[in-house]
Amino acid sequence: MEKFKNYLLQCKERLLLELQGKELVYNIIDVLAVALLIYIIFAFLKKYNCTRLIKYLVVGTFVSLILSAGFFPLPMLAYLSKFVMLATVICCTILFRSEIKRTLWKLSSPKEAEENFTTTYDVSDQELRHTISEIVRATINMAKKDVGALMLIAPNDIPDSVIDSGTKMDSKLSCPLIECLFNTKAPLHDGAVIVRANRIIAAGCFLPLTQNPDVDKELGTRHRAAIGITEESNVMAIVVSEETGVISVAIRGELERYFDAVALTDKLEQVYGLKAVTSEKESKFMRRHR
Repeated sequence: MEKFKNYLLQCKERLLLELQGKELVYNIIDVLAVALLIYIIFAFLKKYNCTRLIKYLVVGTFVSLILSAGFFPLPMLAYLSKFVMLATVICCTILFRSEIKRTLWKLSSPKEAEENFTTTYDVSDQELRHTISEIVRATINMAKKDVGALMLIAPNDIPDSVIDSGTKMDSKLSCPLIECLFNTKAPLHDGAVIVRANRIIAAGCFLPLTQNPDVDKELGTRHRAAIGITEESNVMAIVVSEETGVISVAIRGELERYFDAVALTDKLEQVYGLKAVTSEKESKFMRRHR
């Protein structure tokens, strides 16, 4: 007990000493930086429903402070406890790899979809507009028949693992071909169709499902796969619900629902770089009041 009191007195004297002179500003910055780091870690864990883990971290941090202060003759534990924050960061990186990747993707991605998707294709704008009309026509037809579908519009290359999970095609896109691929009796109807420019690159591809706990529990596998792939890759996903026929679009991990032919055409023209990008708020407002 006496040792603990002496330690507190030493801390008080050290604090009063460091609060004097020019070092005050740097000490304040140091404390704020550490507090901000701890807040970010805890806020991240709370967002992904890790309240119990936060409690363990608080207790572990408190214990590590006691051990590092030298109250007990445990030199090895005292030395290791100094790295508790580093160990916490490493553990969070391992446990929440996909969540961290999604967060970094959102931070590093341009705010405007035009910057994110516009690219140069080897076909004319007229051919791209024809491709868009074929995609929209096939999507509307499947929605009317309650045929489930999942299409990826990929401006750039996507991971080879996704393409290799399906069947490579490299076929010119057309409305009948899309509807044929998603026919319930077709062998490739359960997977995703990948489109780049005016060609279907692959079909029957399997996609990673989102692990975001905030996603609506009513959404099925196709919708979760659409969100999951757009969290990891620079693609646009079009989903047709097999139960309701509702058309949805996922971009950068965000899913928007209840698209009609006009709204879907508008979104595809933006992604293909044929039209100026509408802000997200304006896009939602227009669909809500159409």
